Amino acid sequence: MTAEFIGNCKRSPCSKAVPATLASEQLCLEHFLDEAFLRANQAVNRCRQGLAIDPKGLECLLADSLAIVNNLEETPGESNWGQRDRMLELLLILANLHEYVAHHSVRLERLA
Repeated sequence: MTAEFIGNCKRSPCSKAVPATLASEQLCLEHFLDEAFLRANQAVNRCRQGLAIDPKGLECLLADSLAIVNNLEETPGESNWGQRDRMLELLLILANLHEYVAHHSVRLERLA
């Protein structure tokens, strides 16, 4: 499979192509992964501190997981091993976070 691209990354001065699977984000894969890692790390830290987790944030993380899986499917394995490693690492973090939330008494903040 070959990845389809639409436009360029919205991050200035980045001009890398945006994969079709990240069209809604308008970010190249590298910048998407940077932001997804940040969101995941913030959620993990909140869990460790016993703080409430925002349901919208969890929805975002689920969407990140789907985007990662779609990118893994669309991106040829030989194209960029470093990015594939980052995607797999992020999936592992998100899976661990999901397990933590499922097995611990984690408070969810209600959406207003």
